[in-house]
Amino acid sequence: MSVPSKDNAKTPETFTSLKVSTPPKTSAGLDAIKSSVHQVSKYMKPLDAVKLAFKINQKGGFDCPGCAWPDPDDERSSLGEYCENGIKAIAEEAQKNLIDSDFFKKHSVSQLSSWTDFEIGKSGRLSRPMYLPAGATHYQPITWGEAFEKVGKHLNALDHPDEAIFYTSGRTTNEAAFLYQLFVREFGTSNLPDCSNMCHEASGSALSQTLGIGKGSVTLDDLYKAELVIVIGQNPGTNHPRMLTALEKCKTNGGKIIAVNPLPEVGLIKFTNPQNPLKLISGGTTIADVHVPISINGDVAFLKAILLKLLEKEEESAAVFDKEFIEGYTDGYDEFISDLKRYNFEDCLKLSGISENVFNEAFELILNHNKIIICWAMGLTQHVNAVDNIRELVNLLLLKGSIGKEGAGTCPVRGHSNVQGDRTVGIWESAPQAFLDRIENKYGFKPTSKHGYSVIDAIKAMHEKKAKVFFGLGGNFISAVPDTSYSAEALSNCNLTVHVSTKLNRSHLVTGKEALILPCLGRTEKDYQKTGVQIQSVENSMGIVSSTKGVLEPCSDLLMSEVAVVCNLAYATLKGRTKINWLAYVDDYNMVRDDIQEVVEGFQDYNSKLMQPSGFYLPNGARTREFKTNTGKAHFSINKLPGWELKDDELMMMTIRSHDQFNTTIYGLNDRYRGIYNERRIIFMNRDDMKQRGLREKQVVHLKSNYKGVTREAKNFKVVGYEIPKNCCATYFPETNVLVPLDSFAHTAKTPASKSVKITIET
Repeated sequence: MSVPSKDNAKTPETFTSLKVSTPPKTSAGLDAIKSSVHQVSKYMKPLDAVKLAFKINQKGGFDCPGCAWPDPDDERSSLGEYCENGIKAIAEEAQKNLIDSDFFKKHSVSQLSSWTDFEIGKSGRLSRPMYLPAGATHYQPITWGEAFEKVGKHLNALDHPDEAIFYTSGRTTNEAAFLYQLFVREFGTSNLPDCSNMCHEASGSALSQTLGIGKGSVTLDDLYKAELVIVIGQNPGTNHPRMLTALEKCKTNGGKIIAVNPLPEVGLIKFTNPQNPLKLISGGTTIADVHVPISINGDVAFLKAILLKLLEKEEESAAVFDKEFIEGYTDGYDEFISDLKRYNFEDCLKLSGISENVFNEAFELILNHNKIIICWAMGLTQHVNAVDNIRELVNLLLLKGSIGKEGAGTCPVRGHSNVQGDRTVGIWESAPQAFLDRIENKYGFKPTSKHGYSVIDAIKAMHEKKAKVFFGLGGNFISAVPDTSYSAEALSNCNLTVHVSTKLNRSHLVTGKEALILPCLGRTEKDYQKTGVQIQSVENSMGIVSSTKGVLEPCSDLLMSEVAVVCNLAYATLKGRTKINWLAYVDDYNMVRDDIQEVVEGFQDYNSKLMQPSGFYLPNGARTREFKTNTGKAHFSINKLPGWELKDDELMMMTIRSHDQFNTTIYGLNDRYRGIYNERRIIFMNRDDMKQRGLREKQVVHLKSNYKGVTREAKNFKVVGYEIPKNCCATYFPETNVLVPLDSFAHTAKTPASKSVKITIET
């Protein structure tokens, strides 16, 4: 008897064998090299590993499918332009084991769901299309033609195109993403939720409001030349390790660095560059000059305290703010200052959770430098007040004139390799009307201007049975989204769920009445079409578009490229009513780029520019002080302090990644940088909080959240005492996504508030 699909979403509540040690004092170094070698030797063919090592992130090579950190414009390391977690991502994608029809014949969906996410991901590469019929317990083989016809039949049977959801992962290239959104819009909907909705949507919203562009303004060269870099709500040592090389160069050039984070992350303490033999011998470079151990969601309070002290100094000497910049390039200054004066410094400092001594150290650096860059990630974006977090840091940069000049600006650090590019080429549930008009002019159909579903809206629509088909272009949807049980019920309500994937993940086990797995080429593999091996393109965190071209032979003859999947899907669904020659794009991706340059701003001469070894920069008004706002100036904004309070028995929980993890992909069971080995079901707690609750090390506890009368529970976690602010705790995702309420999200952005969840602990 089959288990209901929705029950397959939870990670197993069992333990392995937790070991805890003292966290290291330096990141990378020889341990990173050992870890990389281990991953490659265990999961890849040796010859494949050698081929990839010399082409990853190199000019003319392929873009790492991991994070979106940019490659240097000029020289790139001859020892390998990649990091430990980059090679883990490659080993995961190019693993030597294949999953075929015999695998699915042997293992039922229910059985697979009992495996850990680590075990599921390491099962191997998907090698052929698979289909789960209604009521079946096992996936079975299906041809590509049958699969496309089945999807097309389901889509065409809908009462309205808005009953379909089309999700996109940041792995998708510009070419595939552009065609995907084009198909979805010709089909008749704008339901294009994507992984941006869950990570940097708040960044895009805040930056668009204040600076007129939803992207960062700096380049790598700016980071090298900055006087001060503030890294806030970000752990680059694990999530963007190559960023540490840029921070090292900043320090070498005399720059200072402030790390604002509840946890003392080792990557921001000290970095031993594994590509530099002298650093391996000498012991590395100290990164952060000051660590600000902020309480969870104390960011606006900390920033307001800084702003209040700067205002005090400005009123004393009139030499702190960049008045020339403020008067010439901004508006809203007077209103902002008037609102700021409503707040009390001591109250803000207390709410931030930091001592006055630590505050003063950070403040002196900010006061005495004007070329300031602020870098951030999901530690700022996954709160109810996430947009306020980012607008407030923009206020600080505007006061100091640290926008649109060398060595200064905004730096949201994107997590997935092309999540920014996907949005640029049209993956957006609320695309600008000008973009939709260009599609109409180019292709002869009128796209709907109706606002589509974001991720949270899509989950609600599926749960309420307003949406009946879910199509995922990459990603691991069920492990990425909040409120796991509710979201699983939503997917289970669909008539059909489809996932385009390179390897098995938990989303394949949480299905609609019918389900399809469509295996695609990985970033590492050659993409053979009629005109030869194809080149594709991606955009990194700093707005550089560059080429990517696979190196390895495809692991199976039954794989399709994402471009081919989208075009065949469009052809099978739209049939005679389409105005586009979809199959022509499959033969030659240059044709896709020819269309992109006509529809998307900034892509003129796309094909020729893409041949430049380092790629090309897209236009960025904030970088040149040409602010594309309604007034043509940068906006100061008014932001409130967060209004939450904790009850006596509550803690504020944030979800985090382990070091052996990228997004929902689990590379291993260790978190070396935090001294955790062979376990993921843990909760990091302040030792005083443990003592207050009578808890001991490694004690098994259960976690509960209660939001608007709904109680959610995650069972079986082991307590680990850690250096974390009082009344705060941290757990890994996806294990505790079940505790994150779907209705708790950032205002104006709907980013899930996964970094500020009130929980209680039960024994």
